Amino acid sequence: MDRWSDGAQGLDGVPDVAELGRLRVTVDEEFGREVAVLYERAVRFECDPALLERYEIVKFHNRMLYDEVTAAGIAVRPWTRHGQPYRDSRDLRGRVVRTGTLEVFLTARGHGPLAGGDGGEGGEGGLRHPLRGPSGVRVDGVGLQHNDLFRVAHDLFGHVMFGHSFGPAGELLAARCQMQLYPRAAWPVVFAEQVGQVCWFYYGPHRALPPGRRPYPEQKVLAFPDRFLDAFAGLFRRAEEEP
Repeated sequence: MDRWSDGAQGLDGVPDVAELGRLRVTVDEEFGREVAVLYERAVRFECDPALLERYEIVKFHNRMLYDEVTAAGIAVRPWTRHGQPYRDSRDLRGRVVRTGTLEVFLTARGHGPLAGGDGGEGGEGGLRHPLRGPSGVRVDGVGLQHNDLFRVAHDLFGHVMFGHSFGPAGELLAARCQMQLYPRAAWPVVFAEQVGQVCWFYYGPHRALPPGRRPYPEQKVLAFPDRFLDAFAGLFRRAEEEP
């Protein structure tokens, strides 16, 4: 992963992804619950042209990142067997580093429900979630959705690069790392798709259940108010700033 860790300036002039390796996060449960409540109460599909354009930006960069990692020699393979491809984040990182192959857990095999049925249809007025359509990428005869490419970026740059865990702290750090790869216009989408869903899973209506029995969050199209993104940014600090 050194190709993305050379210290160069990243998108919009903010520090490169390598700088994020020094970040630490404060897990604020009150923030997590507030995000979870808004996500739970939000409509399934905000028919806002400006928001949908942000999703198009995410889709474009998903494909760009996918093409870059595969061109760099990382193989992406769809996971078609039962269960999850990795036991935990350590297993994920170790196997990708050792083999150069990422097994992606397909959206079609595991994701939250969408109103109206399978295949990404549903939502308000039967609309398809922007990330649930075909990306045009086929691997081993399997068509990958835009959301699968989004997962590839999240797993590689969010978890493998810096070894972030699958728990609340690790997922928030992974989301922050993934945001770095997209222009600022796309950050509200990355926030909703990552932070919104992570907070719903850990602090939402099913938080009393063991993690293995909790459902996946419903995938929604929404934009959180700016104050949530500002509060999210405030959770992070550099390692050298720790008391």
